[in-house]
Amino acid sequence: MRDPDNVLRQQGWSPEFLSAASIESVQTEYEVLHLMRQCADHFGFSHFLVSRFPANEQQRFAERLLVSSWPADLVRKYDAMHLFHLSRLAIETGVTKLPVQGDSSLLAPSDWENGQAGEAIALAESHGLAASTAFLLHSTTSDPYLMAFSGTQAPLVRRELADLHFAALQLFECLERTFAAATAGREKLSSREVECLRWAAAGKSSDEIAIILGISAYTVSSYFKSATRKLKAVNRMQAIAIALRLRLI
Repeated sequence: MRDPDNVLRQQGWSPEFLSAASIESVQTEYEVLHLMRQCADHFGFSHFLVSRFPANEQQRFAERLLVSSWPADLVRKYDAMHLFHLSRLAIETGVTKLPVQGDSSLLAPSDWENGQAGEAIALAESHGLAASTAFLLHSTTSDPYLMAFSGTQAPLVRRELADLHFAALQLFECLERTFAAATAGREKLSSREVECLRWAAAGKSSDEIAIILGISAYTVSSYFKSATRKLKAVNRMQAIAIALRLRLI
């Protein structure tokens, strides 16, 4: 039997945490995180994430995450599998504008012959990600993003899916607004700093970047230091993640 909140949702009730006032007041990623946690709880999910859509295997799963309630251990282990861009979650959401629902195999490779399929499913289920509902969303600049809610929730009915989808759009708009605010509040990166971060995101070492750009490794290191400072990051990896999140690279 479904809970009373579901009945109210089917009658067109909208959760208070997504009122016009609460949406307009959001200014930081922390506030978006709080709203997403409330949204997940409201619809019976335990985990959620928003990530840049995985276009290829160059960038790590952890670097693509924007907002997430996944435990650090789960992120680390899933990242080590290098499966995000091959997962059913990415493949199936990438070919439809409709919500995608599925069990723990959504995090596994779409190719069942991949030997890591069973390991990915076991990892998901061990952390309570027995089922997920996901959406493909686009920023105002047409960049693709993926939002997913996971837990042990039974598949949502049509009306619940519609409500969650609309909530996802509202939450994503809030998140995108924080991107613009964060970009405006940071010093502008130089073209060289952007190039160094872009090549690092593609997996190149400082020595390789030095050869590509025709500069010394010491100069590359200096660009990384200045870019890290401007992005208010604690290290190079975080600087890359922030630059990706702000669409600077």
